Amino acid sequence: MDWVTCAYSAACTGIANRPSGLCLAHLSPEQLAEALACLAPGRLLDLRGTTITSDLLARVLEAAGGRPGRTRLDRARFTGDVRLSGVTFTGDVSLDEARFDRLASFFGARFDGNVSLAGARFTRELSFHGVAVRGHVSLDRAVMSRDALFSQAVFGRGLSCERARFDGYATFDGARLGDGAAFRGARFGRTLSFRKVSGTAGFEAAHFAADAYLSATARLSLARARADGLLDVSVARCGLDLRGVEVTGATAVKLTDSSADLEGAVLRGPAVVSGRGRSGLSSLRQVDAADLALHGLDLSACRFAGLTHPSGVRVKDCTFALTPRGVRVSLRWPVLRWFSRRSALADEYDRYAGPGGDGGPAPGRAGVTPDNLAVLYAGLRPSDRATSADFAFAAMEMRRRAGHHWWLPVSWLLFGYGLRLGRTVGWFATLAAIAAVAVLWTSTGHAAVVHR
Repeated sequence: MDWVTCAYSAACTGIANRPSGLCLAHLSPEQLAEALACLAPGRLLDLRGTTITSDLLARVLEAAGGRPGRTRLDRARFTGDVRLSGVTFTGDVSLDEARFDRLASFFGARFDGNVSLAGARFTRELSFHGVAVRGHVSLDRAVMSRDALFSQAVFGRGLSCERARFDGYATFDGARLGDGAAFRGARFGRTLSFRKVSGTAGFEAAHFAADAYLSATARLSLARARADGLLDVSVARCGLDLRGVEVTGATAVKLTDSSADLEGAVLRGPAVVSGRGRSGLSSLRQVDAADLALHGLDLSACRFAGLTHPSGVRVKDCTFALTPRGVRVSLRWPVLRWFSRRSALADEYDRYAGPGGDGGPAPGRAGVTPDNLAVLYAGLRPSDRATSADFAFAAMEMRRRAGHHWWLPVSWLLFGYGLRLGRTVGWFATLAAIAAVAVLWTSTGHAAVVHR
């Protein structure tokens, strides 16, 4: 401690007042009255390490006119209910490692500066409902043993709850986060409600031991987070980072004009990712999900390489990349190639950037081989017939490119693996034309001989 402690006993950590050498809690009634008389609105309030009862807190705030200035309450212990309704703190407030034995209600209070509650411990309920803070609020490493309410709160310069512990129900519904909120490494023991929150929020490496409901209109990150129950996420007009997330229960992701990245996610329960407007996924690489449904998404730029269970992915009303169409010249044999347009995964589409644009390996896409793509195409299950047929064709095409089965090139050339009837009709038309020409030529030659 960087202050002179109370002379009442070695166990008391309260800051000493001059000239008595005692903290505010151990002053005689006469000495306390004199100390309180020195307080005034806007002036420094220093009660570091002091044990503060409800009565003492009320008298201190009254003496400060309900408008204390810079307030230092580090390591203070509040033994009674703390109610700060109507109090305005005109300076920064520090409550680092403070302890609240009973209710801690900041409802109705106003903070013109920054507020630090780093390492604070709340034994009972904490209410920050509707509180307005112009500066930054820190609850890093804080422990909230009961319910924590932050709904409708306004954090002008953001909120930090890194490695904080929320053992009870936690709600941030309707909060405004200003410069953003950080919950890196935080733990939520019961249900978290984080709905209709404005501002960016990061829950990197957070642990949700129960159900979690999150929605936001700015960037939201749950990278490497772990959820033991339901994870329900809704975002609008922003980015969603779910890379490396691990969910034991069900997963529901709803996107509105937004983009999400699920690379490396482990989804052990049923999962649904749905989109409205211009919504899409950028990556499903290395995703481990046995039951994943994708609805109404733009998947034209989504990478699928390394997807563990392609057969567990159901696709409905989604759009994919389109392969090039027309005749192209290649540096490989055959020199002249033709392509028909079809739906394709972005992983394959990248391969057309290879030498000659013939589907060879694309630079920087290690691990994306024809064999890998064949497995993906064979396993994925689009709901519409056209895309399903395109994927079936692509699976055979990738096997052919990988050199499997001698008959595949013949099948591709003659009738497009049985999936391109136009090619079959074209060959029949060509053969019919050749036969007609041969018959005509033979007939003409025979007629000339007879005439002679």
